Amino acid sequence: MERYEQFNKSFINGEWIDGLSKRTYDNLNPYDNSVIATIRLATKTQLAEAFDVAKQAQKEWANTSPEEKKEVLRKAAEYLRSNRDAIMDMIARETGGSIIKANVEVDLSIGLVEEAINMVDELTKVREIPSETEGKINRIYRLPLGVITSISPFNFPMNLSMRTIAPAIALGNSVVHKPDIQTCFTGGSIIARAFEYAGLPKGVLNIILTDIDEIGDDMLTNPNSQLISFTGSTAVGKHIGAIAGGMLKRVALELGGNNPFVVLADANVDRAVDAAIFGKFIHQGQICMIINRIIVHKNHYDEFVEKFVERAKKLPYGDPRDPKTIIGPLINEKQIEKALAIIEEAKKEGAKVALEGKRIGNILTPTVFVDVDNNSKLAQTELFSPIATIIKAESDDEAIAMANDTEYGLSSAIFTEDLSEGEQLALQIESGMTHINDQTVNDSPTVPFGGTKASGLGRFGNPWVVEEFTMTKWVSVQKEYRRYPF
Repeated sequence: MERYEQFNKSFINGEWIDGLSKRTYDNLNPYDNSVIATIRLATKTQLAEAFDVAKQAQKEWANTSPEEKKEVLRKAAEYLRSNRDAIMDMIARETGGSIIKANVEVDLSIGLVEEAINMVDELTKVREIPSETEGKINRIYRLPLGVITSISPFNFPMNLSMRTIAPAIALGNSVVHKPDIQTCFTGGSIIARAFEYAGLPKGVLNIILTDIDEIGDDMLTNPNSQLISFTGSTAVGKHIGAIAGGMLKRVALELGGNNPFVVLADANVDRAVDAAIFGKFIHQGQICMIINRIIVHKNHYDEFVEKFVERAKKLPYGDPRDPKTIIGPLINEKQIEKALAIIEEAKKEGAKVALEGKRIGNILTPTVFVDVDNNSKLAQTELFSPIATIIKAESDDEAIAMANDTEYGLSSAIFTEDLSEGEQLALQIESGMTHINDQTVNDSPTVPFGGTKASGLGRFGNPWVVEEFTMTKWVSVQKEYRRYPF
């Protein structure tokens, strides 16, 4: 079984390279705070080198045959499948994710690479469109953008890195990628190792292990990059958008969420509770599309609360490598302190606690607030932790209005027995994705994944990401002599 601690280096121009900073970073297991590995951080100079080699390598990679590109992607997927156990172990150790979460993340990552194979031929498709000019042929081509900047977060690091990296490579681009340093193995080194195994030419994928204190905004401002792909907080996304706009760079931004889970008057309560428990507590609530507000019609409110609290109370917690564990640790002590501060502030503001969580190290067991005011700070905050808020709606119309009363618009869910009406209501919810009779945490390589409002710009998934990661070019051919008016 491959031991990933040895890959505690940046991957630049096909080589594993120690950072040149005087600073190091201890990569910790959030469950017990043990050191997985120590990383010497890469510097601004090394980052600039990565962009330079990416620019050079991209030119040749763009001209590589489709079959060669597909074979690289096939081998990368093969690597992930062959090393599944080792990867899942690192996901549990580095992210605090349960075995369930690790399985989901590996499957999604493999699926992204395999779906990227289907994107390769997009570069060879030439579309002809009619011309009003006699004797002219119009042809539309797709060309690679060039170098893509990729920045991923700590929560689903492999999946959220791969959904940029695999399509970018498939479409003839090169990539400079910075994973969150807290999850640099899952979000960076394992991916580099997979493409190294696959025979990806040097310089096409470069992965930098560093932090913002070391490199500042250089990931964003490097002139060699044509697009910035970022998953993370809305505040950082706005900062990136401002810089990219000033440089006329494209962006793909998947940002925060305050995702509503709406239980309508005709819903099946037991099924809604099943979905809500999963969609609130998978990976301790540390997912951008996690359920953030549970909005329940008054007819079902008391029954839902009773059943939800009873289920939440029994969720097993502990070492994420134990297959029985559902609630593992939050990513670091700062995050758990932030969650505890949210709980205390909500209590001071009068929020009613139906289930009191407890802290065990970096683990926080489920906390459930009920009778929450949809306009309260608690309801309007992206919680990113195992804190549930349940809100009573007087009518279905009020429930939908409450769902929309947020600055965010990433994911949402509606429970109803009337599927036709549910679909019409889904179109009224101001979010990029709505799931009927399911929870909010859904993803696939073949759906348009993304949000609206403060939840981001752009769409991942095939074929939507093809548009994001390529340039459309019009070439006209005048086959007959054209007479001009002067």
